[in-house]
Amino acid sequence: VQAGRAGGFGLVIGVDRANQREELARYADVVVKDLAEVKVGKNNQSSEKTTDDLPCALDRFNDVTCRLKNRQPAVFLDYDGTLTPIVDHPEDAVITEEMRQTVQDLADYCTVAIVSGRDRRDVEQLAGVKRIHYAGSHGFDIADPEGRTMENRQGEAFLPALDQAEKALHERLDPMEGAQVERKKFAIAVHFRRVPESQHAEVEQAVDEVLAQNKNLRKTGGKMIHELRPDIDWDKGRALRWLLEKLNLNRRDVVPIYIGSSSTMTAPSLPS
Repeated sequence: VQAGRAGGFGLVIGVDRANQREELARYADVVVKDLAEVKVGKNNQSSEKTTDDLPCALDRFNDVTCRLKNRQPAVFLDYDGTLTPIVDHPEDAVITEEMRQTVQDLADYCTVAIVSGRDRRDVEQLAGVKRIHYAGSHGFDIADPEGRTMENRQGEAFLPALDQAEKALHERLDPMEGAQVERKKFAIAVHFRRVPESQHAEVEQAVDEVLAQNKNLRKTGGKMIHELRPDIDWDKGRALRWLLEKLNLNRRDVVPIYIGSSSTMTAPSLPS
C-alpha cells in the first residue's frame, strides 16, 4: 500500500487482513476487509463486467490472424468445460479421441500447455496428450513434456490446513444428497451441481464455516463448485506467466493464447 501511494497510483485500496485499518488508512484511499466489497462502475452505478461483454474471438478471427503474422503462438488450455464438457461427476470428464488428436496435432506446431485446477497426474491421465506441458492444482504442480516436474513450494505449508478442512467438509456434507467433496493436493473442491437448488445456500454455509476455522485458506468459485485453496497470491494466470518465463516465451515474437473459462485466471502481463 505504501508503494502504491509512493508510486502515484490513481486509486490505492488497502485490504485489512490483520487489524491494521488505521495504518493502512494513512496511505490508502479506501480500506476494506475483503475485495468483494469493492464495486466498479460508472457514475457511481455498480456494474460487473463479464465475458459476455467481450468480443467473440471467432467473430474477430481476422484480428487474431493479423496478430499472429510473423509471430509464434503459445496455446494454454483449460480442461474441464474447454476440452471436455462440464459433467455431474468430475471423474467422468473424459476427452474424446477427436479432441485429443486435435490437441496433439496443435502440439506439433507450437508450445501447448493444459492448465487445470485438477491434480496434475489426474489431468495428465484424463487428457492423455503427449509432448505438451501440464500445470495442475492451479499451477502449483507443473511438468514439461519430458516429465520433469516443478512445484510451487509455497503450497506445501498449507497441506495440514487442507487436511483439516477436508475432514470437516466430509463431516458436514457427506450426509447431503448430491454433494461431493473432491480433494486435490493443493485444493479442495466442493461440487454441488447435483444438490437440490433449495440446499445450495446450505452447502455454501458449510464451506464458509470450515473456512472460518482455517484462516490460511481462501474460497474461490467455479461452475457449481466452491473451492478452498492456500491463501497466497497464486492462480492459473500467474502459473501461465511463470510458464512463459521458464519456457522463454515472454517475448514480442510470441502470442500467448489462453482458451478456457475460469474465475481463477488472473490476466498476466504479456508482451504486446
